[in-house]
Amino acid sequence: MQILYWHWLVFGMILIILEMVVPSFTIFWFGLGACLVGGLMLLVADLSASVQLLLWALFSAGFTYLWFRFLKPRMTDRTNAGMAREAVLGQSGMVVKVPEDGRRGTVRFTTPVLGAEEWQFICNQDVSVGDRVHIVEISGNTLVVEKRK
Repeated sequence: MQILYWHWLVFGMILIILEMVVPSFTIFWFGLGACLVGGLMLLVADLSASVQLLLWALFSAGFTYLWFRFLKPRMTDRTNAGMAREAVLGQSGMVVKVPEDGRRGTVRFTTPVLGAEEWQFICNQDVSVGDRVHIVEISGNTLVVEKRK
């Protein structure tokens, strides 16, 4: 029996669909490798079975390496959403709007804190736009901050 290009394509699609059942996000790369071998078989039809298997192993390993080395680290959640209160305390940000006339000020963080980059704040010290402040308490939807020294 000779393995044809469409065998690889079907095998690849089965592996990709299997990823929906087994959510490890590694089977996907083996399926993508099989589809790539199937596509290569369309261009070069006379590849031996051992070369096909070698190419599948190389493509799959390459895709898996690229995923874990480059793509997955970029997809990590860099927000502090869902973090414990203690983890948020001490985070520093910059004042973008000062509190005035009974209104709260606004502070912006470089990394989102609890899912937002900007928060309203209360401060017992005088602050101006551009000052660095750090979180000392959370009061409902408002942060209590102190000016950085």
